Amino acid sequence: MEKPYRNAFSGKENSMITSKKQAPRSALFVAAAAMMAMILAAALTACAPEEDRADGGKPKVLTTFTVIQDIAQNVAGEHLTVESLTKPGAEIHGYEPTPADIRRASDADLILDNGLNLENWFAQFVEDVDAPHVTVSDGVDPIDITEDEGAGKPNPHAWMSPVEVEKYVDNMVTAFSELDPDHAEDFKQNGEQYKKELQEVQDGMVAELANLPEQHRALVTCEGAFSYMARDAGLEERFIWAVNSENEATPQQITRAIEFVKENDVPAVFCESTVSDAPMQQVVDATDATFGGTLYVDSLSEKDGPVPTYLDLIKHDADVITQALTGKK
Repeated sequence: MEKPYRNAFSGKENSMITSKKQAPRSALFVAAAAMMAMILAAALTACAPEEDRADGGKPKVLTTFTVIQDIAQNVAGEHLTVESLTKPGAEIHGYEPTPADIRRASDADLILDNGLNLENWFAQFVEDVDAPHVTVSDGVDPIDITEDEGAGKPNPHAWMSPVEVEKYVDNMVTAFSELDPDHAEDFKQNGEQYKKELQEVQDGMVAELANLPEQHRALVTCEGAFSYMARDAGLEERFIWAVNSENEATPQQITRAIEFVKENDVPAVFCESTVSDAPMQQVVDATDATFGGTLYVDSLSEKDGPVPTYLDLIKHDADVITQALTGKK
């Protein structure tokens, strides 16, 4: 026998048979209510402005690190959502993608990588992602690493030259215009304006170094991350250890840097923020060179840090180098 239930409103017991007799009417009511809810939801979705949806309906561009993200955002303007896989201050060379990165990439409409052997993990990363990707360094004339385990491979730090970053911008304009053709003209204008700012940095650096004696035209750093900037600014690059080296500086490497600085009467030497400047301080102690300052390379800082944008980074490095080499520091 079926157990009676108590009506929550009347307090009287009703049999399940009674409830069954009323079921058809209740079922029709529930079904009708559900249908109305579905219709209303559909209507609201159809009428909702696109900007109320996730990301405002903008295509999503995912970059491998913060430097590319910032450059790309300047080109994209308000038309694209641009994100970075890595956070400010993160080491990009040996980065290992996480499952969360794969999920983020699966939502992307376009992925940008630097190339030039920077993201060794990237090829395997994109195997599991459907989004197309563009290598922003395409068109850069690569400079090979000359020693240590990276010998013969391209130096990836092309973004350390404003001249080379103009090629990055051109590649982004093309890629974004294909992704979002309706805003192609805006991407072109944004790109041209950004390249103008890059060229101003380059021209200012060249002008400041114009009267520097030939033997003083040397850029000596801890790590060989400034090959492209040195080439485009007419400087001879020297370093204690090659870029991407996993070994500590050896006495022989430090001695070689000391000899070069002495022979060429180099006025100042520098070190990247990502490595210890202790080896370079030994060079300073053994020569007449001053420590010119710290240079930023692989990552932007937080917004309240010293280099929150790429233009801040490249202007900082250009100013530190020119002022130290010309004795204006």
